[in-house]
Amino acid sequence: MTTANTANTATGALAAIGSADPASAPPPPGPRLPMAVQTLLFSTRRHTWLPRLRKRYGDVVRLRIYPERSVVEIADVELIRAIFSGSSTVFHAGEGNVILKPVMGAHSVLLTDEDQHLRARKLLMPAFHGAALRGYRNLVEELADAEVARWPVGRPFPTHDSMQALTLEVILRVVFGVAEGPRLDELRALLGRLVDVGPIDILGWHNPKLQRYGPWRRYARGQQRVDELLYAEIAERRRAGDLEHRGDVLSRLLLVTVEGERLSDVELRDQLVTLLLAGHETTATALAWALHELARHPALLDEAVRAADGRTQEDDKYLEAVAKESMRLHPVISEVARKLTTDVVIGGYRIPAGHTVMPSIVLVQGDPAHHDDPTEFRPERFLGAGPSAGTWLPFGGGVRRCLGAGFSLMEATVMLRAVLSRYRITPDRPRPEPAKARHITMVPGRGARVIAHSRQ
Repeated sequence: MTTANTANTATGALAAIGSADPASAPPPPGPRLPMAVQTLLFSTRRHTWLPRLRKRYGDVVRLRIYPERSVVEIADVELIRAIFSGSSTVFHAGEGNVILKPVMGAHSVLLTDEDQHLRARKLLMPAFHGAALRGYRNLVEELADAEVARWPVGRPFPTHDSMQALTLEVILRVVFGVAEGPRLDELRALLGRLVDVGPIDILGWHNPKLQRYGPWRRYARGQQRVDELLYAEIAERRRAGDLEHRGDVLSRLLLVTVEGERLSDVELRDQLVTLLLAGHETTATALAWALHELARHPALLDEAVRAADGRTQEDDKYLEAVAKESMRLHPVISEVARKLTTDVVIGGYRIPAGHTVMPSIVLVQGDPAHHDDPTEFRPERFLGAGPSAGTWLPFGGGVRRCLGAGFSLMEATVMLRAVLSRYRITPDRPRPEPAKARHITMVPGRGARVIAHSRQ
C-alpha cells in the first residue's frame, strides 16, 4: 500500500459497507485535468496512466471520465475484497456497466442489479456448469483445429486476427448454435464488425444525435440487423422439437426455468449479445498475448509444447497456467465497476452516492507486493497453490464473478493445444509489442505477430 493511503485499511474496508460516517471523511485525491483530457488518457493510455496516478495519489484516486463523470479507482486488495463482498444494494455493478447498455441491452446479466441480476444469473448458470462445459469441448477442438490449419507458414502474421475469428466461430456455433447457411454467414460478417469498435465509437452509443452520422450510423444499422437475425434464430429455435438433444447455449437457455419463468425473446437477445461481447474479444486477446509471450520465451515454449503433446490433467493445467499468466500480465479489461447507491467511506475517503468505484485489475495484477517480478511472464505462478486470493481478477469477483470463466479457460487450453501441437512459433521482431486501446479492452499493438513453423 502506498504512503498516500493514510487511512487504516481494515477501517476503510469496514466503512465500505456503511459502518463509518461519510460526513467526517475527506474526498479522495485525484488529478485536476479537464474531464475531456482524463477521458482521453483513460481510454487510450490507462495501462501507463493509472500506475502514475497511483504513485502520486495512492490506492484510492478520483477521476472524471465520460460518461460516468465521477469515478474512483481502487488499487488496494483488501478494499477491493470489501467492495466485492459488500451489499449488492449499495454496490450496483449493473449501473456501473451502463456504458455497455446501448449494445448489450437492459436485461443483460452485466447490466442488472439485485434480484433482477440474481434471476438472470440463475437462468444462465446451467449452461456453464461442469457437465455443460465438457459437452462443448469437442466442438471447440474441431473449430480450433480447422482455424489453425489455415495459418501461413514461414512468414509473419497477426495471431490476434486468427484468434478473433476462432472465438467468434465458437460463439456462433457453441453459444448461438447457428447452423451452416446464409444466416450464419451474415451473422459472422456483422458480428465481426459489431465488436470491432474503438473508444471514439463508444461515444456514439450514448449520443443519439451522433448515430445519424458516419461510422455511428453504420454501427447502429449493423446492430439493428444483428438483432433481426438473432430474433429470427430464437423464434425458429422455439419451434424446434429437439431442444433437449441440442448442446448449444441458446438451446439450453430456452429450456431453463427459474420459479416457473423462462427467458423472454428480448432477455435471450440481451444475454446472447452479452456472451458475444464478454467472451469473444477477451478470450481472443488473452490467447494472442499468450502466443506473443511464448514466442519470446523459448524455454517456456518448450514446456508448453510438451504439455500440448500430452493429454494428462497436468498437461492441461500447464496450458491453463499459460493462459492465466497471460491474463495477469496483460489484463484485457483494466477494471470492473460498481455504482454507489449511498454515501460510503472507502480507504478513509468519502465517496458520495452516484459515484462509480472501480477495483483496478491492472494495478493489482501488476503490483510487486502480490506478484514477484510482475513484468515477467511466468506461467508457473499458477501451478500449485497459485497467487493469493484477490490478486488475480480477470473475471472480477464476488457474486458478480464472470459466469463464463470456466468456459473461457477451457477454450484457451484447447486453442493453445491446437496451435502448439502443430507449430513452433517465433517472434517476427525482438521488441515486445505495446498495448493499444480497443473499445474497453487493451490489445497487442501490432496484432501479436509471430512466425509459425510447421512441426510436421
